[in-house]
Amino acid sequence: MKYTRVPELSLKAYTDGSPADRKEFEDALYDGFKYFGFIILKDHKVSHELLRRAYDKSAEFFALPEDDKMPFFRPDGQRGYTPFGREHAKDSKHPDLKEFWHVGREFPEDSPLAEIYPPNVWPKKPESFRDTFLELFDALEEAGMVMLEALAPSLDVPRDFFRDMATNGNSILRLLHYPPVPDGVNPNAIRAAAHEDINLITILVAANGSGLELLDRDGNWLPVETDPDNLIVDAGDMLARVCNDKIPATTHRVVNPQDGTNESRYSMPFFMHPHSNAVLSCIESCKGEGAKYEDITADEFLKQRLREIGLA
Repeated sequence: MKYTRVPELSLKAYTDGSPADRKEFEDALYDGFKYFGFIILKDHKVSHELLRRAYDKSAEFFALPEDDKMPFFRPDGQRGYTPFGREHAKDSKHPDLKEFWHVGREFPEDSPLAEIYPPNVWPKKPESFRDTFLELFDALEEAGMVMLEALAPSLDVPRDFFRDMATNGNSILRLLHYPPVPDGVNPNAIRAAAHEDINLITILVAANGSGLELLDRDGNWLPVETDPDNLIVDAGDMLARVCNDKIPATTHRVVNPQDGTNESRYSMPFFMHPHSNAVLSCIESCKGEGAKYEDITADEFLKQRLREIGLA
């Protein structure tokens, strides 16, 4: 099937539809990932109220003075605050024009996960920041689990193959703020330089401003825009690796404002990772003439990529 735009799929057709509806969703998901690396998801269960509240809390936090944000800075970038201009795309010489906050999985102090993942850190302001983003983390993770389940049949693996891999995974909710582009900034620096995501899939809450573009299979940059209540889903490097590039990770970027407004842009991607000990090994149905990549654990691969983008 030849697509002319990123396909828009109804998650409800998969969760509540007939067997034919489910099969149609599975096929369209796989085709969309193969052709674009992206799909747009509507009719999901992440509520409008939660999305609006999350955007309000994010904007409120990033509006705080730098002195109120920096106590939550962690050099490895896995949790808490990362200031403007610290992260760069792999192989890019220029830092991205953004600041962000990371929320990871929440667990009790006596959980075995406490020995694997760092704890979250939480600011006192804005009020209900913690509750809002833990709720959003859980809602996006559940949507992601359904997506991974729906992808499995097309790759001839059990339905729980990816769900098992992602259960208790090192997934990250990133709150992104792209402030107005400063005067005198390097003309080659943009809000987010061309890159591929590290993880299995990314679920992106549609941003409150334009700028997201994907590089299609013909080498053209294509804007990705949709209703603000929809979710944008893309395939990452880890999925590409286990699929032997049958589903390639798609290059994308966030360009600077083109309309002269130069206003802040806010975005909230959920990076869905496997658990740290998961082995990224080529799926049998994707091997073809042989696996392109050696086996590696998700933790080893993540650490390698964090070094490449300046966060480790």
